[in-house]
Amino acid sequence: MSETTYTVTGMTCAHCVASVTEEISEIEGVTAVVVDLPTGAVTVTSDQQVDRAQINAAVEEAGYRLAG
Repeated sequence: MSETTYTVTGMTCAHCVASVTEEISEIEGVTAVVVDLPTGAVTVTSDQQVDRAQINAAVEEAGYRLAG
């Protein structure tokens, strides 16, 4: 099990959270996604290595950006 936290910018509501969660959840190996709207923190739990580029692509597909 691996757990990594990213910061996503631009989320303002529950719909934003749902969109980001849905897109990241579709990545192979991801077992859980927890989003903290006020801080933009997105914690991704996976049972295999998930590349930051995959997370970035999913976040961009949802219409948002990874910070940093």
